[in-house]
Amino acid sequence: MENMVYAEELVREFLVFRGFTNTLQAFVKELGTDIGKGFQVDKILDLIFSIYIPKFQAENLIQLLRFFNNCFSSHETHLISVISELDISIIRYYIIHAIQAGRKDKVIELFDIHGTELLQKDQHWASWFAIPYVKAPQSEPQFRVYFSQEWSNALHLSLRNFLTKMFNGTRIPALMKISSERNMVSRLKGDIKQLNFKLAQLQVSLEEKETQLHQLRSNSLLATEVIVGTDSSSNPLAGSGEPTVFVPASSHVICVSASAQTGEREPKHNAGNDAQREEEFPEVRVDFQETFLGHTSPISRCRFSATGDNVASASVDGTVRIWTYDSSAPTSRNATIYCGAEIMSLEWECKSDRLLLIGTADGGIKAWNVDAKRVVCDLSCTEAFPSVLDLKCSPVEPIFVSAAASRWPGSSDIGKLGYASLTVWNMRTWKAMTVLPLGEDPPPITSVCFNHNGKLLAAAATDGMIHMFDMSAGLQITGWPAHDSAISSVLFGSDETSIFTLGIDGKIFEWSLQNQGKVLWSSDCSRFCNLRSSSHYKHEMALDAYGRRLLVTSNSLRAPIYQVRGHAYGMRTLPHSASITTVDWHPTSPIFLTGSADHSVRVTSMA
Repeated sequence: MENMVYAEELVREFLVFRGFTNTLQAFVKELGTDIGKGFQVDKILDLIFSIYIPKFQAENLIQLLRFFNNCFSSHETHLISVISELDISIIRYYIIHAIQAGRKDKVIELFDIHGTELLQKDQHWASWFAIPYVKAPQSEPQFRVYFSQEWSNALHLSLRNFLTKMFNGTRIPALMKISSERNMVSRLKGDIKQLNFKLAQLQVSLEEKETQLHQLRSNSLLATEVIVGTDSSSNPLAGSGEPTVFVPASSHVICVSASAQTGEREPKHNAGNDAQREEEFPEVRVDFQETFLGHTSPISRCRFSATGDNVASASVDGTVRIWTYDSSAPTSRNATIYCGAEIMSLEWECKSDRLLLIGTADGGIKAWNVDAKRVVCDLSCTEAFPSVLDLKCSPVEPIFVSAAASRWPGSSDIGKLGYASLTVWNMRTWKAMTVLPLGEDPPPITSVCFNHNGKLLAAAATDGMIHMFDMSAGLQITGWPAHDSAISSVLFGSDETSIFTLGIDGKIFEWSLQNQGKVLWSSDCSRFCNLRSSSHYKHEMALDAYGRRLLVTSNSLRAPIYQVRGHAYGMRTLPHSASITTVDWHPTSPIFLTGSADHSVRVTSMA
């Protein structure tokens, strides 16, 4: 029983906490014998009919029957009489089995030790004292029924039914209710997540409708501002019967050249209007917000676990903290990990949600088991590539990829990272499997990302290139120039048909994977994240579970949340007291993380 196991763990934990070592030893010893088998009916029946009786362990059998008498002593009188009848039948079954096995000595031994006790409980035992000396007891009318298969089957069935009824009706101790309530809370949390998912879908649908309505209103307003010229002195077409149309100068015009299909990457926006819209971003509506203050230096990375129940956050002093933002969630995984070097990358294993990978500025890669609370593997990249800029686990295979550079950034200049190395590691043997080919003296890879089935790996480089690898073959299959400057972050879109890139100049592109070189959507967030005015070597972005909202780190106190492919530009987060250095989205819910140079990490749930 799960509740029983959990309650036993709580008792152990309490005894250790109080220092009751002798009691703990006695408790562990009792658990080792566990005469009641955790009140599991099948195990009890197996103990009686497959071990104690066939092996003639009369003492253990008597002790077990006494245990159940004590357990059920507080029940109704008629049930106590049933218990007594079953006790008598089980002991008689033992006697019959011993006689059939030719072990009358075991019967005599039983009566010698427990005869007086049996006789005090029931005077009918007097006639049974003669059974070891009867030549053919199975022929005697008094004993004949007990040698039949029908009686044996009836005893098995009666005992099973009785124990099942009694255990189901037994009052559960308060300690065991904790597990039940914990499971109920877990189920309720699951229901809440599903409801949040449905709510988010409805919110997205509502935003789309509002955007469409806003566009219709804008078009209607634009139509009313059309000026039709009728003055022949100023209209070169006067007299021709054709109206002259003037488009208002304030209209927002987007011009995309035909060459954008074949390599020109950037749709041209009116920069002044973009900046104005970003200034006017509304503040995000918040359902709840929690702030974690467990760090003592600026935050370098923060990531939700694969289930979203735990958060890992790292600071530039080489400390990683694992924590939970939900007060009802267990804190057994909470931990502080000291790595001795600046943390440059964090990654949770996708499948088991038990391993956290940590990449450092001195070439180290640590694998932390959150359940065992220890480092299970401590890897080192080659001395030629000491800076582990990014780590990504495959969503399917037990492998991960490390992107390392030959130099430590040391400053905000991402162009001084030297050369790149992309290594594929096996998470079972913790050994390097292969190094992905990048050519001679390749520029550093700043960010990598797997697609949904782990077959493709996208890698972003400081020369503005995107490299795509076939992971089954370990070869690069395509690539294209995505930015005129270094790329800071790369992500696959939620529908796996596009890929997002963030340049150090603050420009964001969504690229089509079906029509290479085609820009599906773009935005200029240079006001928020431009490495040329940043104290950090790398900005990053995160896409929500529905692929609709893009959260980006920021040089300012607030981070922008862009509406992907939407007419509505987006929102701004609530302010920190310093720049926002790292971001992440919850895997299933509209909840996001922001880590800041003010040493804090915030969990924000959108209303």
